[in-house]
Amino acid sequence: MNQKKRAMSGSKYIEDPDIIEGYLRDASNIHGSATQLFRPESAEDVADILKWCSEHDVSLTVSGCRTSTTGAATPNGGAILSMEYFNTIHSISEVDANVFLGAYQSYVQSQQLCFPPDPTSRNECSVGGAISCNASGARSFYFGSIRSWVDAVEVVFPTGEICVVDRKTKIPSEWPEITWRVPTVKTAAGYEPCDNLLDLLIGQEGTLGVITKAWFRTIPSFEVNTVVVFFNTRSDCLHCTQLIRQQSKEGCLKVYSVEYFDRNAIGFMRERLPNIPDAACGLIIEVDASILELLLSILDCTATLSEYTMLEDSPMGQKMIQRARHAIPAGINEQLVRNDMPKVGTDFAVPFEHLEWMMDAYDEVDLPKVLFGHIGDAHLHLNILPRTIPELEYAREIYVELARIAISYGGTVSAEHGIGKIKRMLLAEMVGPETIQAFQKLKQVVDPAWILGRGNIFDRLL
Repeated sequence: MNQKKRAMSGSKYIEDPDIIEGYLRDASNIHGSATQLFRPESAEDVADILKWCSEHDVSLTVSGCRTSTTGAATPNGGAILSMEYFNTIHSISEVDANVFLGAYQSYVQSQQLCFPPDPTSRNECSVGGAISCNASGARSFYFGSIRSWVDAVEVVFPTGEICVVDRKTKIPSEWPEITWRVPTVKTAAGYEPCDNLLDLLIGQEGTLGVITKAWFRTIPSFEVNTVVVFFNTRSDCLHCTQLIRQQSKEGCLKVYSVEYFDRNAIGFMRERLPNIPDAACGLIIEVDASILELLLSILDCTATLSEYTMLEDSPMGQKMIQRARHAIPAGINEQLVRNDMPKVGTDFAVPFEHLEWMMDAYDEVDLPKVLFGHIGDAHLHLNILPRTIPELEYAREIYVELARIAISYGGTVSAEHGIGKIKRMLLAEMVGPETIQAFQKLKQVVDPAWILGRGNIFDRLL
């Protein structure tokens, strides 16, 4: 034990099972197991830990804020590497890996700047976790995923090597090349085929290296107007969305996000907005204030319930809309607690031309459900709310069927949450065995002892 502690100089090493228990779950609600916990305070501490684990064949799961919905932060035995002490915002561009993403956004906002990526969990998730699964959010419709906003990262590899890498950093020539046909949709599934080390590390879900720090790109703050519209039919809503997408692609509109909510979601929103109609569905649209009139003219050409259209240009009014939007997942979670059941929720995206067909498949699910999310990216979240164990088992069967439908349409099984441990089988179906083998061969070279993130993305190479 003393020898081990000396090897981990400067870090906090724990074997107390009562303390470790607090690190064994993430937002997937899978309960993991581990016998050791490391809480390093520097990149050098992380390097010592990784070297020791490699030498002694101890698996190591990186743990940040544990907001993963895929089990990525849930350990399968071995040790846990908690990043909790990496919590400093050094400057506008430089930030430690375990800083809350929302806290960083608030900091840059105080400097009249903006960091656009906005996952729903931004006030609970860490910077490092967001990078590790290439997180995005509603504004990915205009700004893309977090990948577009990362300029560099500090990473510790399983060898203990500490590197700062950017897009000028080449992938080592001895590493196997990753080449596969990525779906032409918003996606966060598998290793990125790329020509630089930074893009390879974004979305690797803690399997190739430990990200300890990041350097971000920001933009000046901008003025946003928020518009909420309602529809009597889903077809009317899709027609409106198509017009917005077309005008945005042509550069006529600067729309930052287009969010969908169905009739069941409206029920949760009504707690915050009591006067909204009992409509079939609706959209929340964020638009640049300078072109609001153009958006309104487009809405006038569609079958909206115009008497219920809401326009908010004040910070207070926009926060009211945000709270109504956030009431949807909050209400879903409260319902699950009442049911004493876990959620079965999708994270699929498909090409927009297949979205209506995908929504038809969602409609056929004969269990309590709520559909909402990033319709501008053809990326909706179906939340199935089982009430009994048999319904839970049935919901999980339906989930797999829906994933296969999304794959058949050229979509992805993960648009923003990553693969983790839960979706390995689905990723294999999506990319095929040759691509999985390419991922495994790269992992074998970078991490010969397979210490990092065992069980994430794919199984160990035999």
